[in-house]
Amino acid sequence: MEKIILFDGSAQSLNNWKNRDGSPIDWILEGENLTVCHGDIISTATYGDAHIHVEWREPDMPNEQGQGKGNSGVYIHGCYELQVLDSYGRETPDQGDCGAIYSMYSPRVNACRPALTWQTYDIYFRAPRFNDDGSVKEAARATIFQNDICIQNNIELYRTTPGGVTDKQLAEGPLLLQDHGNPVSFRNIWIEKL
Repeated sequence: MEKIILFDGSAQSLNNWKNRDGSPIDWILEGENLTVCHGDIISTATYGDAHIHVEWREPDMPNEQGQGKGNSGVYIHGCYELQVLDSYGRETPDQGDCGAIYSMYSPRVNACRPALTWQTYDIYFRAPRFNDDGSVKEAARATIFQNDICIQNNIELYRTTPGGVTDKQLAEGPLLLQDHGNPVSFRNIWIEKL
């Protein structure tokens, strides 16, 4: 299995990312953390089936609520948004809360930690399979753990979600981290190809 380090806290690992227009990224590097600033960033590496690991930290925004509170996203394959949001304490998470596949699946449980606490996603992703004519034979699937708790179990990703790099399903795609105007921080991001 091939493991690709996308961000390890070093300035060198910033070269593993680009802006949507292909230019170098200018998110804020502080210590070993990368904080959202100036647009979405896309990994230069692409993958098919994979184990994806991402760590993130929500900013403390006590006067905000809903989609305005620590909003970002991890786009699996560049086209399926796994929501990042400060949803700590919400009893009934919905399709827009942290851990949701945005506008498609609510998380099974709320596994969020409080703001300013590091959290993890471990995503086990099976890429879609295609017929010879390019049509989708089998939709993509994902099992997702947040902070070691299963929040999505073998779900079928039967369509893309808004805001990705494409509205088409792909055999191989990049990882996209979303800028939604909130200073969410990331660290320790890697992909293990399966």
